[in-house]
Amino acid sequence: MSYPAVIKPQDLLCPKPGGLYCPPGDFYIDPVRPVDRAVITHGHSDHARAGHGTVLATPQTLAIMAERYGEDFAVVGRQPLAYGESVTINGVEVSLVPAGHVLGSAQAVVRWKGMTIVVSGDYKRRRDPTCARFEPTPCDVFVTEATFGLPVFRHPDDAGEIAALLKSVAQFPDRAHIVGAYALGKAQRVIRLLREAGWDRTIHVHGAMERLNRLYEVHGVDLGPLAPATTERGKAGDFAGGIIVAPPSALADRWSRRFPDPVDCFASGWMRVRARARQRGVELPLIISDHADWDELTDTLSELRPGEVWITHGREEALERWCELEGIPARALRLVGYDEEDGE
Repeated sequence: MSYPAVIKPQDLLCPKPGGLYCPPGDFYIDPVRPVDRAVITHGHSDHARAGHGTVLATPQTLAIMAERYGEDFAVVGRQPLAYGESVTINGVEVSLVPAGHVLGSAQAVVRWKGMTIVVSGDYKRRRDPTCARFEPTPCDVFVTEATFGLPVFRHPDDAGEIAALLKSVAQFPDRAHIVGAYALGKAQRVIRLLREAGWDRTIHVHGAMERLNRLYEVHGVDLGPLAPATTERGKAGDFAGGIIVAPPSALADRWSRRFPDPVDCFASGWMRVRARARQRGVELPLIISDHADWDELTDTLSELRPGEVWITHGREEALERWCELEGIPARALRLVGYDEEDGE
């Protein structure tokens, strides 16, 4: 793909210590330190931080940030931008399209003087009942993540993993099943997948998830009957044969030992690596990820065929090599500050 005369991609976006910076627009995308103006792709803490001057994001992401950091998380103010809308910042057009990662997640589309760069943020291509599905957007440069950018990472069908969980619940009716799931996005997705699979009983949840669950409900995601996972008003045996959803860290905490002979489950793309499951003492690994796997990453690049691919973080080398073999110019930006959480 040929670029507009005298315009190079790095004139529009370039990596800086603070993150991806847009010189003509004078804003950052998912900056890792406080800046005057930030465009935020989604609400996970490695992409959405408090302390920026003005924050532009989807209304859902702004609501998540307010829930996590308080109403004053932006020093100057918030700028909500719904999917399909656009705004011009110092001559640069910015729009947000769904990324399919979590509620409100978006790809940042920046256009200037005939050039279009799409920054994926974190994304996945498969259906998620809790958020809008990824929308491919033609572009000159596609800036992609590569969290699971190795051919070994091929995530199975979500329904099969949920079926394995329900099968285990039926096999061990005297035990509680505790599902470790990231508090924002993964937990609500697991709950909705359980509902779709026919589990209509009350699901108990760790207290750290209650506020985000309510936020999802406010934004139209029906999670069904939920209750606090506490034994203060009942007996530990009351949880036998039930399902509890908690942050991954709670699996190793004394909190989880209050339940009857718990089956530790963990919903994460990293559960493809059995050594990780063994290291964490996970009895039932569930390979459910909110990130694109190898096939989703490469299929997306094949579909878009951008003029260039920039890789922000993750397994850059393998994806960079795949692009080379496909004749797509690619480079690893090696941005720092974006965590690879076990719960991804």
